[in-house]
Amino acid sequence: MSISTPSGEQKSPGSVKVTGKPSAKPGAKPAVSGKGKGAGPRKPITPIKVNQGRNWGPIALFTAVGLLAAGIIGWGAWAAFRPGGAGYGWEGRASSISGIQDYRGENLTRNHAWGPIKYNHTPPVGGDHIPPQAWQQCMGNIYTEQIPNEQAVHSLEHGAVWLTYKAGLPADQVKILEGKIKGKPYTMISPVEGLDKNVSLQAWGWQLKLDNVNDGRIADFIAALAKNASVEPGATCSQGTTAVGTTPLTEEQAARLNGGQ
Repeated sequence: MSISTPSGEQKSPGSVKVTGKPSAKPGAKPAVSGKGKGAGPRKPITPIKVNQGRNWGPIALFTAVGLLAAGIIGWGAWAAFRPGGAGYGWEGRASSISGIQDYRGENLTRNHAWGPIKYNHTPPVGGDHIPPQAWQQCMGNIYTEQIPNEQAVHSLEHGAVWLTYKAGLPADQVKILEGKIKGKPYTMISPVEGLDKNVSLQAWGWQLKLDNVNDGRIADFIAALAKNASVEPGATCSQGTTAVGTTPLTEEQAARLNGGQ
């Protein structure tokens, strides 16, 4: 079988040669190549936004420092002005001590008298006492024997804290107590016969009785009340007498003392 070509030439089917690409359809737009200088405009490239995160390291550090500072300031304010805090006032600090007794409502008298005086509390916390010349010296004095109540009460009037302990308390425990007042103005220590507790602290109108010589309330009592509890502003704990025993000085003996008020 032969195929006629437009020129009339006869060719067999096996020899047909197709050249070029098919013609484009009428009205079709020519293809545009993306390559070469003749290419059309490119589509604008949208910039990629890079999300730069915050540097959380320094932020966290500054936050932690701020919280720590606020905590320290807050704790300091609470410690100072809570009941018992340093800025709360001595009466508030004293009242906050567990077990303390406030006898100021008993209207303790302050008359001067020679000779033995009977008191409502043992040891006494205030009341009438020996005249001005003979308060018991209370500059951190350590008395290893009993001292007269009448002279001790005069010291309380001046603002002393009188730390007493049961006579016969073991020596090692006595040493612990002595160490709590040694060298501290407006304090003194002495034994008391028949004391109902191992330890008893007195200030004018205040008393605290304890069994344990290591009880932290001993230091609290001294810190709150030494000098502060004075009902005679400006009175001193120096000078006075260092006489021991249970009998107060006589007028003649007191007259021989130097100084005093």
